[in-house]
Amino acid sequence: MRKSDRLFQLTNILRKHQPVTAKILAEKLGVSERTIYRYMDDLSVSGVPVYGEAGVGYSLSEGYELPPLTLTAQELEALISGVNFVAALTTDSFSQSAQSLLAKIEAALPEHILQTDDKRIVRTPVLAAREENRSIWGRLHTTIQSQGQITLQYQSADESVTQRAIYPLGLFYWGGKWTLGAWCFKRHAYRDFRIDRIQALLPAEQHPIPSNVSLSHYINLRQGESY
Repeated sequence: MRKSDRLFQLTNILRKHQPVTAKILAEKLGVSERTIYRYMDDLSVSGVPVYGEAGVGYSLSEGYELPPLTLTAQELEALISGVNFVAALTTDSFSQSAQSLLAKIEAALPEHILQTDDKRIVRTPVLAAREENRSIWGRLHTTIQSQGQITLQYQSADESVTQRAIYPLGLFYWGGKWTLGAWCFKRHAYRDFRIDRIQALLPAEQHPIPSNVSLSHYINLRQGESY
């Protein structure tokens, strides 16, 4: 990663989380604490209002905003590829939001880094999901946003069909398949469900949710299991 990119990333971290110690910043950026000290000097010299307090950490002056967005041609190409994957693998409304975001970003960029479609060398395959899967994905996304509960009619790997009352937490694209991470009230544990094996979504009775159940807790456990 270029030094300028690291400085941008560092500034963005400080905008969102203040104060932050050099140790935490070093872990987030994958550099040494000594490097963080040098970066802080660089930010200060360049006019970024950053200050440190011994034993507390670094902060930015209140109200500081980053300069207007700039992207390289390769960063834009990566963004376009991501938008195309979203368009193919989620719902129409989510796809439209991604396309709208891309249009806003392109409108703010200089002409010299924009490419016509015939000049783009990175192409995403047409991976359009079955319409029923897109519908289920959309309903699950809405349920997660509203922190609701739902019942799945689910076909397991052995082709048996069961109903599972769940508290859905997140949607993950792993191994070429969309997977739902959720708390299963029947098993009293986190479970993963493949979207293409969900046959129907049904109303659910409301169950008490354990206080420690959350998306971050689920992710931490899965990372510990090397998922």
